[in-house]
Amino acid sequence: MTRETGAVQERVLGEILIRNAETEYLRRFQLNGATDRDTFKSKVPVVTYEDLQPDIQRIANGDRSSIFSAHPISEFLTSSGTSAGERKLMPTIHEELDRRQLLYSLLMPVMNLYVSGLDKGKGLYFLFVKAETKTPGGLLARPVLTSYYKSEHFKTRPYDPYNVYTSPNEAILCADSFQSMYTQMLCGLLMREEVLRVGAVFASGLLRAIRFLQLHWQQLAHDISTGALNPKITDPSLRECMSKIIKPNPELSKFITQECSGENWEGIITRVWPNTKYLDVIVTGAMAQYIPTLEYYGGGLPLSCTMYASSECYFGLNLKPMSSPSEVSYTIMPNMCYCEFLPHEPDAPAVSRDSPPQLVDLADVEVGKQYELIITTYAGLCRYRVGDILQVTDFYKSAPQFRFIRRKNVLLSIDSDKTDEAELQKAIDNASALLKEFNTSVVEYTSYADTKSIPGHYVLYWELLVKDPANSPTHEVLNRCCLAMEESLNSVYRQSRVADNSIGPLEIRVLENGTFEELMDYAISRGASINQYKVPRCVNSSPIVELLDSRVASVHFSPAPLQWNPERRRC
Repeated sequence: MTRETGAVQERVLGEILIRNAETEYLRRFQLNGATDRDTFKSKVPVVTYEDLQPDIQRIANGDRSSIFSAHPISEFLTSSGTSAGERKLMPTIHEELDRRQLLYSLLMPVMNLYVSGLDKGKGLYFLFVKAETKTPGGLLARPVLTSYYKSEHFKTRPYDPYNVYTSPNEAILCADSFQSMYTQMLCGLLMREEVLRVGAVFASGLLRAIRFLQLHWQQLAHDISTGALNPKITDPSLRECMSKIIKPNPELSKFITQECSGENWEGIITRVWPNTKYLDVIVTGAMAQYIPTLEYYGGGLPLSCTMYASSECYFGLNLKPMSSPSEVSYTIMPNMCYCEFLPHEPDAPAVSRDSPPQLVDLADVEVGKQYELIITTYAGLCRYRVGDILQVTDFYKSAPQFRFIRRKNVLLSIDSDKTDEAELQKAIDNASALLKEFNTSVVEYTSYADTKSIPGHYVLYWELLVKDPANSPTHEVLNRCCLAMEESLNSVYRQSRVADNSIGPLEIRVLENGTFEELMDYAISRGASINQYKVPRCVNSSPIVELLDSRVASVHFSPAPLQWNPERRRC
């Protein structure tokens, strides 16, 4: 598939255009049966979700005509709701499950090239579904992973010694997140010697599981000691399933009590699951900030990022899954969809919609350059801007390999300043360096543009992991963290602070431990998917800000003026 990337891409586009030629969407652009790339690119526009929303709403309201796809729309896949600030509905078709399954089927054969013996044990993966909703027209709307886990592809998957989970289907498919997490953790503890890999979808999900163990180890140990399941597990199918798994094991219960009752949780994963070979979690993009905490709990286990996917389409694999997080690159499989790339130059001026730049095909991207991903799918999305910024790192045969850089969005803006996720992450990384001598790290954060004050200012909410309470960072050190962040931000921000006085001093509000877990619980109660949930890097909802402000332990501001050189000013 990767030997002839250009030819495969041409075939994929032709198949999509032939299949969907009579759809309402493609008829608007008068392709007249053409399936070649030049005609397609000259007549079909590049679009965003907002451009498609009226047609998507028609489908959601019950219009069953062939708007996007000649195949019936089987359901809507919902975005995480925090990646781009809103919950999006992505129409999909049944056969997309086959394409997703194909990509899943490649994960372990690739991993087997690097890690041996994975057929001799099990994977402890914390996987979850959420309750489905229905659109006014009766179509299901649910996250892509919920769709997959509830599909026959997953539920009736054939036995594969390389893909045996400790969690039974009943635990994964339980919609109650507490009952699901509890029984998955219980199974993982009962089978601790068999576990060879531990994972979740996102790094934050695995850390949530560790936090769950910290909060509930006593009850879990009690269940293991007595062989009786916690009465809070009320799902009948789950109780029946667990009755066949749980048996009294006082010795294991004593071990869990011994490991979990102390204050030192460093290396807890390797202590509880001693045969673990790696952690399987996404730690690229915004998830990179969890790496230090994962290393703390994981005792130095390798972190493996295996797959690049979104609600719109599954894209590709990491063909070197044991590479360090900073070196992770994904090889896009050219048969999944038709890909185009919009050159992305962060410092370039905005391009007029009337004179769009020339898009680049998958086989023609250049190493070192950044691009925004544009896709055309079998389900009917045409030249759709996913919003991901990717950087080409290399080629595997003729298929390019990409590093995920970030989502294309601006997080914070008070005046003319615009701070994106990558800039904010870099500023936090620089400020965090001041905490190292205190053996302290930032385990979670979000931000808020506080415009209630005049001038407005950036507010950062931090949750800290203080490994030695007797040597915790002082108030003055945290004040200096504010200054270090400001000095790391772009020149427009610094000019606004120093010369224009249009932005006030940056503020850090240190939160009580567990606050971000409460924030996730709030998001899940509002319909977010536990699998796809990512802590929003910027918040503006009043209830969320109020929740965060009610958990503030200390407040800090920049203690000194910023440096700004007017000669470097850009208009």
